[in-house]
Amino acid sequence: MQEEQKFRYLQRARLKRTLRRGILLLLIGVLIYGVFALIYATHTFYKVRRNYAVILEDLAGERRVVEEVGWHWRLPFFTRIELEVPLMNQELYLGGSSEPQRIISRGNVALWTSAMLTFRIRDLERWGIENKNARELLQTDFDGIVKDVMQRHPVDDLISDRERIKEDIFKALKQRAINEGGPNIERKYGIEIVSFVLRDTRFGDKLAQASEEKKRRELIAEAENYAADQEASRTRKLYAAYSEAIAQMRASLGLKPDDTAALFAFLNQQKWASAYEKNQSGQNTFVLNNTGTSPAVVLPEPGPAAPPPAPVKRE
Repeated sequence: MQEEQKFRYLQRARLKRTLRRGILLLLIGVLIYGVFALIYATHTFYKVRRNYAVILEDLAGERRVVEEVGWHWRLPFFTRIELEVPLMNQELYLGGSSEPQRIISRGNVALWTSAMLTFRIRDLERWGIENKNARELLQTDFDGIVKDVMQRHPVDDLISDRERIKEDIFKALKQRAINEGGPNIERKYGIEIVSFVLRDTRFGDKLAQASEEKKRRELIAEAENYAADQEASRTRKLYAAYSEAIAQMRASLGLKPDDTAALFAFLNQQKWASAYEKNQSGQNTFVLNNTGTSPAVVLPEPGPAAPPPAPVKRE
């Protein structure tokens, strides 16, 4: 009986010891996890990736740039990571969106266009320390310069001469000062402008339909003008041929200048006679053209009389 009680007592003691060890190990694990979580949350150890940089701010308000790739450490609660800056090529869209933006060209014609700027940060001191919200400021200056260049061109150039307009905008972004006597975009933000692209340039839907209708009317007007020119050319040729024929007739008949009225009266009669011969069926009206003179009427000579018809035999 005593041995059994002793055995039970030993089992309880062993169980209690195991439980105490398990709880102690659990507490140690929780403590270690909490320390690592605290280090991660406070970014005591941080990593600078390739083509990235970090701007740190200390308790005194001083800011410094860390560009060396690898792991770094800092004092928690006494310094903070203010900004992580990518050093790779970055894009910036007109109006802050890849969707087309409405532009008013010279002549107050609405146009929809989209554009993209590619830039790279070269001076982190100027980008991240001298400028607050540098990307928003750059967006404003970029939109202003692009619209200044595009709005001083007529809409036909913006549509058909995109290559020249694109190069003009790129030169303005690279070289032109934002204001007279001030810095350009590259010096103001410490960046390098890599490229500029006009992605889309088009009319609005209603304006496109109106432009197509205008083009259609212009083509119809050109066709009508061409037909009128052809008709005028044919008329001039016919008049020249008619004048030459009259001159030859006057020369062959030996007519004098005083006989012009008689010649035109004869030609007028020939015109009506020719028209009558061409359309003899259904003529209910006879037109006599009065020329101011009494035209000679010549009747054809009577022909031989026709023989009487033969009598018909009746049976």
